[in-house]
Amino acid sequence: MIEANSSAYWRATLALCIGSFMIFANVYVTQPLLPTLAREFGVTALQSSWTFTVTTLTLGLSLIFYGALSDALGRRGIMILTLTGVVACGVGLSLVQNYQGLLVLRALQGLMLGGLPAIAIAYMNDEYAPRALALAVGLYIGGNTLGGIGGRLIGGFVGDWLGWHSAFIAMALVSTLCLIIFVLLLPKSQHFDARPLRPGSMARAITAHLRNPSLFIAYLIGGLNFFIFINQYSYITFVLADEPYHLPASLLGLLFLTYLTGTFGSAISGKVADYLPQTRAMSLGILVLMLGSLVTLNDSIWLIVLGFFMNSFGFFFCHSIASSWVSRNAIHAKASASSLYLVFYYVGASTGGFYLQPFWAEWRWPGVIGASMLVLSFTLFLTTRLHKRFVAQA
Repeated sequence: MIEANSSAYWRATLALCIGSFMIFANVYVTQPLLPTLAREFGVTALQSSWTFTVTTLTLGLSLIFYGALSDALGRRGIMILTLTGVVACGVGLSLVQNYQGLLVLRALQGLMLGGLPAIAIAYMNDEYAPRALALAVGLYIGGNTLGGIGGRLIGGFVGDWLGWHSAFIAMALVSTLCLIIFVLLLPKSQHFDARPLRPGSMARAITAHLRNPSLFIAYLIGGLNFFIFINQYSYITFVLADEPYHLPASLLGLLFLTYLTGTFGSAISGKVADYLPQTRAMSLGILVLMLGSLVTLNDSIWLIVLGFFMNSFGFFFCHSIASSWVSRNAIHAKASASSLYLVFYYVGASTGGFYLQPFWAEWRWPGVIGASMLVLSFTLFLTTRLHKRFVAQA
């Protein structure tokens, strides 16, 4: 087994962190480019956001299958194959000339992007000693956050400087470098035991998870919170690109540095949950997210940025606790329970823009915030329902 602080530990952990960075950089690279893409192709705000949402949708749906495939066929090979597919799609995106082709390639890229997130933790469980696993998972999740920030900065700065085609070229080059490092560093599996692919067993496990109210409510909380949180970022780019702000794509990319408070929120969530029930801690995170959303209604750009710092902290604080709740409360097949949480999470990301669009069309940003309050009030209510179950079971 790979022990903490060994040479193999640092090689494997660095490889997985770089792979994680690559995945989430590609997911989010188009988000600061949405106003640019809307102008380039003559489409609406909602239509341009499809370049992001179609990727998260296919990524989320693919998570159901990759875990089971890796149980039968192995971990490392599938991760390398799907990362190679990400690079190939990135090269295609740099050459695309029409909006339909852009959407098709982003959908295909989403299918490839699901490989590593679905398998990385399973690889760690196979190969790492228990203490090394706990340390490595925290670093791996940090790679997720940095990838989200990095992809948006690449999209924003390169897209603003050289155009949106060049943003995809830059992302493909960065991805190629990440892939090479990943292949060179990640040790081959030493402790993998192949298991037969049993679709029937997988379907029964998923059905059981969906029938478990303690899990299903947590799935809704995570999915609906992301449904709002990530799509607020999409619409605020149109607010800040318009008058009186007129921010270029490069500065829009900097807005996503607000994710850094989310990293902090995730880091302290476990400690806070030592003093509060997890259900109450989830409520606290949603309340911070609601307050931050209201702060963004101010016209001051500094208060808008402050609101998004608050949003990021509150969202990731709640998300970390909700995902931990799922792991603790899954009676069996914990891996599929956690994968199902991520399915809700990414399907939420891919569908929230459709919900917010009519409010944006009618009332612009105040309409987006009003619509956000409706959904977040519901998820806050769901945490109280979950708390009642927690108290009843205690």
